[in-house]
Amino acid sequence: MVWFGIENSEKIMSDSARLGTMAKWLWEARVRRLPYRNLPQELRPTSIAEAYAAQEAYYRLAEPVYGAVAGAKIATTTKVMQQLMGIDHPCGGAIFSRTIHPSPAKLHASDFVNLRIESEIALRLGADLPASGAPWTRERVGAAVVGAMAAFELIEDRKADYATTEATSLIVENCWNGGIVIGAAITIDDLVGIAGRLTLGGKPVGEGAAEDPCATLAWLANHVAERRRNLRAGMVVITGSLIPTVSIAPGQRAVFTVEGLGEVAMEVE
Repeated sequence: MVWFGIENSEKIMSDSARLGTMAKWLWEARVRRLPYRNLPQELRPTSIAEAYAAQEAYYRLAEPVYGAVAGAKIATTTKVMQQLMGIDHPCGGAIFSRTIHPSPAKLHASDFVNLRIESEIALRLGADLPASGAPWTRERVGAAVVGAMAAFELIEDRKADYATTEATSLIVENCWNGGIVIGAAITIDDLVGIAGRLTLGGKPVGEGAAEDPCATLAWLANHVAERRRNLRAGMVVITGSLIPTVSIAPGQRAVFTVEGLGEVAMEVE
């Protein structure tokens, strides 16, 4: 005889162990600075939902090193990247407190395996966006924003082969976030279509325009709400790159200038 609840309890424990093993496999590869690889077949998440559950376990491994979750990020926003990974939606991840750097930032190449940067608009929250408030709209989340900033996301892809990277493994490893660099927060009424340009080593690299940062914030607030997480006052949310991802090497200085928001700068040594 199986007493009521015992069988289900054993399944929950088994599921928890599996999620922890997924997270540990990718976390240890990162700590050991190994080239990025998807999870092995026996550990691959069977669904996007399972991948995000394993991402939660990854947070618990990362927080003692990188600090508490202090923000959120969006990834795979372009159709090209989504098609490569066989999905039709963006992915979400966390930003940890000790990986948030004020501009101008000086970073060490030795702290990364393969550092790349994305040029983004970051939003700072002045009020909570709790899971209980979902579904969130762009208008409602916009009221919680107290400032916008030019920002770099630091991408630590560990020399991944993008063509073979699987979305579920990418999600478990927190979408390759290696931190952010943020400029000064500015109050601005309308961010839709705001333009920015990137220089690397003093030379123009690219330019682009934001779509709707507050719509992205609403997506992220609803995304974390599905996992019973909250976006809290003081958190920083990055809203997707205006310019294609670029590599940055030791000795180079990158400057991303956004109309109405000023600039964010970083250099690598």
